Amino acid sequence: MRILFVTGEYPPMQGGVADYTEALGRALAAGGHQVAVLTSARARGSEPESALVVWPEVTHWGRECWAPLDEAVSRWRPDVVHIQYQTAAYDMRPGINLWPWRPWRRPAVLTAVTFHDLRQPYLFPKAQVVRRWVTVTLARGCRLAITTNPEDTAALHEVRADLVEIPIGSNIPCATPAHFDRALWRQRWGLAPAAAVLCYFGFLNASKGGELLVDVLAALVARGLDAHLLMIGGSVGASDPTNQAYLAQVEQRIEREGLPGRVHWTGHLAAPEVSAAFEASDLCLLPYQDGVSYRRGSFMAALAHGMPIVSTWPSVPYPDLHDGETLLLAPARDADAMTAACLNVLADQDLRQRLGESARRLAERFTWESIAARSLAAYSAAGASSLGEAG
Repeated sequence: MRILFVTGEYPPMQGGVADYTEALGRALAAGGHQVAVLTSARARGSEPESALVVWPEVTHWGRECWAPLDEAVSRWRPDVVHIQYQTAAYDMRPGINLWPWRPWRRPAVLTAVTFHDLRQPYLFPKAQVVRRWVTVTLARGCRLAITTNPEDTAALHEVRADLVEIPIGSNIPCATPAHFDRALWRQRWGLAPAAAVLCYFGFLNASKGGELLVDVLAALVARGLDAHLLMIGGSVGASDPTNQAYLAQVEQRIEREGLPGRVHWTGHLAAPEVSAAFEASDLCLLPYQDGVSYRRGSFMAALAHGMPIVSTWPSVPYPDLHDGETLLLAPARDADAMTAACLNVLADQDLRQRLGESARRLAERFTWESIAARSLAAYSAAGASSLGEAG
């Protein structure tokens, strides 16, 4: 099968959709399928010996993206054009949303879209109405619509009843560097061997509760713990311009609480170094304001690394997430409850081990091989159901 991915971001651009597209593409290519990627001109092109063909040809994601996409389809003749969609990754432009259903030039191939996150960045009053319209247009314009989490499935159910839900996997393979020494890696980031180290992974934005991280750290220090916070990876991504402003708010809070010496920023790391940072930490704190979710690549990475996790109650039921078994849950925006949960984990080695083992078992359901297999099954089902329809 020939599969053309379309994505607004791709490595070395930093972002969850970028990493997801590369990981899924490699898994599909490993299964013998041909995969190409049409992406932003800011991304890198094909690398020698890479299994993926990458065309960084799009300079603008308004209607200007139609010409290079049409040309790629005509030149490469894919069986599937699969759009990896997250609003900010396309610079808030609606061109890709409108491409599949243009009445004068409907694509003659199977069109698919994966919605990575239906939450919309704030732009201006009433902008949400416009964003909802372009999202619905994309969902209805593609033959196959995929969601990654129960929240987005519920949000789009009225638009399409035939949604396919395929959770994302961890963009960071669990593989620490050779001869890993926990004390030496802690020393690299200024962490004492006996310190209580909380870690956070992922970009900062208002929905991820960055200021709560600081509040919990301050509360632990006030209780006499030698507590530190390890901020793993880059602090802002390539897509959402509001992230930089929120980072400044978090930094101001750190200064106000007198904690600069207890917050350690690793900066962007190679995958093995991310694994080392997880391994050097005692627990992972993910205080999402809208609840823990399978849409969060940071959560999936923490699961894959067998981390004891403290996060917030999901906004919809998750049958696989059990408070006290898979992770510890606290109400969103409740620093006291999160602090109490962290204290429980830090004080109980058996609890840390039990939560870590449970997280790792759950993560085994979300391997890239299984995600690729489910994607191929969805393509086949959508192609079979569309036989006899107009292209």
